[in-house]
Amino acid sequence: MATLQAPFPYFGGKSRVKAEVWARLGDVANYVEPFFGSGAVLLGRPHKPKIETVNDKDGFVANFWRALQHDPDAVAIHVDNPVNECDLHARELWLLGQRESITERLMGDPYFYDAQVAGWWAWGLSCWIGGGWTSGEGPWVAEDGKMVKKMGEEDGVERKRPHLSTLGQGISRQRPHLGNAGRSINRLGLCEQRLAWLKEWLNSLAARLHRVRVCCGDWSRVCGPSVTFGHGLTGVFLDPPYPASAGRSEELYAVDDLGVAHVAQQWALEQGSNPRMRIVFAGYEGSLDFPSDWSIYAWKASGGYANQGHGQGTINATRERLWFSPHCLKAEQLSLWNTEAMEIQGMKPSGHSS
Repeated sequence: MATLQAPFPYFGGKSRVKAEVWARLGDVANYVEPFFGSGAVLLGRPHKPKIETVNDKDGFVANFWRALQHDPDAVAIHVDNPVNECDLHARELWLLGQRESITERLMGDPYFYDAQVAGWWAWGLSCWIGGGWTSGEGPWVAEDGKMVKKMGEEDGVERKRPHLSTLGQGISRQRPHLGNAGRSINRLGLCEQRLAWLKEWLNSLAARLHRVRVCCGDWSRVCGPSVTFGHGLTGVFLDPPYPASAGRSEELYAVDDLGVAHVAQQWALEQGSNPRMRIVFAGYEGSLDFPSDWSIYAWKASGGYANQGHGQGTINATRERLWFSPHCLKAEQLSLWNTEAMEIQGMKPSGHSS
């Protein structure tokens, strides 16, 4: 089965290890992803999906996937915008004003979605450098139709500061990605061809997500028995915001706090002994402790925060780990299907420790 890719880069995405996750989960009857983000793992499933449930607390994430399910052409139209620094700042400020109402309406109305919010949010992610898009902090606010700097204001974008690079400070100085070919939805092409290409891509994603159940709220709401092993053999991929002990800055996350990883880990440890549960947990080496019956896979991240200079981001890139619960498939149990699946995705297995 051909796999797909999200139309935007996403900080902390697990595209590089999606094949390893599915190798250990196998062809499970039910799949749950409580911290969905860009959906790299679900979209990388190499075989026919069955029951699937995803969730993200960030209303922008949930709205994008719901809008894509129902009206991919409309999302494509709003995504189709040239890289423009003024648009980037103005749209981020506008989006931040929509976050609370979007989330409330998503949870209150199962038919609600906003294609414009979805398109602008995805477009911004593809322009933005590093993490922090729509995180909601910085000294710049919209006032009387103008963007002004007002330090100390609590009603602007001070709530969460976006990731800062050497290009400047705050969201007003963060420049869009200006590579020759562009990234994701910002690749070059003639206008008509580009829109047609976008529509084809997003319609393919919509078809893949047609039967996926999309939730917006706390991760634990999709981790009860009725959503997980009540449907039979279940695979769960947990990729919560890394804890403070991981040394990753809180500024990189848009919604969740850094303490949720420990709560999610406790749930995983409690459910790990269930023979109907196969759980994969993502985190940094040294930030979380798992018992010896959980196997470990070490890998190295690339892109985004991992490439920013020679500081903590570069160091952390080598600390990425996946932990597999006792009932996941073992390295020695991996079948020919797994080898073929990894070849299809253009990936080669790294070293394992079981």
